[in-house]
Amino acid sequence: MHRRALLATPMIAPLLASAAAQAQTAAIVTEEYMVPAGDAGIEIFLRNKRPETMTTYAPGRTLLIVHGATYPAHTAFDIPLGGLSWMDYIAGRGFDVWCMDIRGYGRSTRPPEMSQPPEANAPIVRGDVAVSDIGTAAAFIRSHRSVPRIIHMGWSWGSTLMGRFAADNSGLVERLVLFAPPWLREGASPAAAGAGDSLGAYRQVTQAQARQRWLNGVPEDKRAGLIPPGWFEHWAGVTWATDPEGMRRNPQVLRAPNGVLLDSREYNQAGRPYWDPAKVTAPTLLVVGEWDRDTPPAMATAIFPLLVNSPGKRLVMLGEGTHTMLMERNRGALFQTVQGFLEEAAA
Repeated sequence: MHRRALLATPMIAPLLASAAAQAQTAAIVTEEYMVPAGDAGIEIFLRNKRPETMTTYAPGRTLLIVHGATYPAHTAFDIPLGGLSWMDYIAGRGFDVWCMDIRGYGRSTRPPEMSQPPEANAPIVRGDVAVSDIGTAAAFIRSHRSVPRIIHMGWSWGSTLMGRFAADNSGLVERLVLFAPPWLREGASPAAAGAGDSLGAYRQVTQAQARQRWLNGVPEDKRAGLIPPGWFEHWAGVTWATDPEGMRRNPQVLRAPNGVLLDSREYNQAGRPYWDPAKVTAPTLLVVGEWDRDTPPAMATAIFPLLVNSPGKRLVMLGEGTHTMLMERNRGALFQTVQGFLEEAAA
C-alpha cells in the first residue's frame, strides 16, 4: 500500500442553503493511497479528506463514495468548483470521507486489455469485479480507522454496486446513499450510445459526447444556466487528463470499461436486477434529479418499496437537476439532502 499525504489547507464549507449561504472554516487534511487488490498488479486509488483536528473515528462519520460507469470518483466528488468540492463540504461538516476509483478508471490500475484495441477483448471490469474492488477499499478503511462499519455511497452504476455490497454484507454497512440509482430499463443505457451490438473491452468518450449526454432531458430554456461558466471545462479537463493514452488520440477520448454495459444488457434481458433491495438492512437514502435521463426518477421509485428491511428509508427527488447534479448550479440542494441524512447517524 502506497500513501501520499498532502498538506492541510484551509477550506470553506458553506451550508449551501442559498446563494448567500452561511460559511464555516475548517482545516482539511488530504491523503491518497494505492491499495493492492486481490489480483496481481492491480491497485485501487483512494483519496481521503477529513478535518485536521479529527483524532477519533466512528461508523456514522466515515464514508466511502464510488463513481458511475464512465467517469472516476476523484474528479467528480473532489473537484473544487466555485472553490469547493463535495468532499470538502462533507469533511468540513466533521466527516472522514473517502472516494475510490474502480480498476480501469481514474488513477487506479488499468487492466492490460485497455492497452490493446477494444475489439481485441471481451468487456472488462464487470460488476462482480467492481464490487470486489469496493470490498478491498472498504476493508482497508475499516482497518485503517478501526471501525466495524462505514457509510457507503454510490453515484449511478456506483449505486448498483453499493446496493449489491450492502445486500451481501449487511453487517459492514452503517448507512447507504444511492444517488441517481439505476434499475431495470427498457432499451440501452445512455452510457451505451454508439457502442453498437458487439461490445469491446472498453469504449471511448469525447468531451462533446459527454456534454451532450449531460444536457439530455434539460428544457431548452434552462440549458444555458444549468452549469455555471467554466465548470464543465474544468471538470472535463481534469477528468480526461486521467487517461494519458486517450489524450493522445484525435479527438481526445476518455476510455471506460464496458463490463457495466454487458451486465446491463444481460440483467435487463433476463428481467432481473443485479442486487436485491430486500437484503439491505441499513438506513437508505435514494436521491435523484427531476431531469435525469440516464437513471430517471421512475427507477428510484421502483427501488424504494423493495427496501422492506431498511429502517428510516427515504426517497427524494430534487428539482432542476440532472444525472450530474453534483456539478450544477443547484448542487447545494443535493449536498444538503445527503448531509442531513448522514448527520442523523452522527448525532
